[in-house]
Amino acid sequence: MPAAARTYWLTSPCRIRRKDESLVIERESAGKVHIPVTDVRDIVACAETDINTSVVALLNRHRINVHLLSYYGDYAGSLLTSDTSTSGETVLAQARLAEHPEAALEVARSIVDSAAFNVRRVIDRKLLARPYAVLQKNLESAESSAHLMGIEGTFRRSAWDVLDTKLPDWLQLGGRSRRPPKNAGNAFISYVNGIVYARTLTALRLTPLHTGIAFLHSSMERQRHSLVLDLSEMFKPLFAERLLLRMATRNQIKQHHFDSEANQAMLSESGRKLVVQTVRDELAVTVAHRTLGRPVAYDELLYLDALTLTRRCLEATPYKPFRIWW
Repeated sequence: MPAAARTYWLTSPCRIRRKDESLVIERESAGKVHIPVTDVRDIVACAETDINTSVVALLNRHRINVHLLSYYGDYAGSLLTSDTSTSGETVLAQARLAEHPEAALEVARSIVDSAAFNVRRVIDRKLLARPYAVLQKNLESAESSAHLMGIEGTFRRSAWDVLDTKLPDWLQLGGRSRRPPKNAGNAFISYVNGIVYARTLTALRLTPLHTGIAFLHSSMERQRHSLVLDLSEMFKPLFAERLLLRMATRNQIKQHHFDSEANQAMLSESGRKLVVQTVRDELAVTVAHRTLGRPVAYDELLYLDALTLTRRCLEATPYKPFRIWW
């Protein structure tokens, strides 16, 4: 992303206070940490965070967004600064595209196809070859975004069944569950998906697109940024399922990293810190970009995908969503 500052992650309960032009992070279990605002692009709060109005004023002046995750890791909301990147011309073009049935369906169809491609890529190319072929065939006849989401859901269920065969018993999903997740595997995926959603929101707000005008998910969604839901679909497998498999295989994630009760589970504080650090490190990993001819970090891939959609809205350039190529 075109910003030198970094994302600051809060993984344990804390207070954020202001001292001159610095943020002061106060934790019960540790001392104070002073952070100059020039070093911060945005903040992802993965635990209870106390912020006062003085801090909010400083954050707004320096265009620093705060993304909040809930008790179970779901996206809870954001403190967003005034929108300075959105362009009226782009928003009008985006709205016209979203209102055009055939063109909007084409964008939505490509999102579902690319998301399924990435799921298959990270879980098992061979075992998911047939479900993916069925999905592609069904996409051709889909006549609405609701139909597309149903097709995607069928594929995802097949993918989660295959994923379970590669996980230890205690991490198996047994079907996807949310709010609250019913077991450790679901808790992991929900938590990482919440982070991906927050990072996608940050990426989109660096572009002239409007986060409320979507193509796959309903633009009438009131409590979510619908376009963020669209674009995060392709990136969730890169982080959630892929990292779950890797950490399970390497025995990095253990049962004590979760707090489990009857029919629900969540990451413990130590589990949150481990997962956040893992995702944080992964976002900084670079890969040679085939078009740009330079290394790009995984984090920048979200921004580049949003720019591709921007060009679709303004220039009618075919939208080719992110697909894992390495």
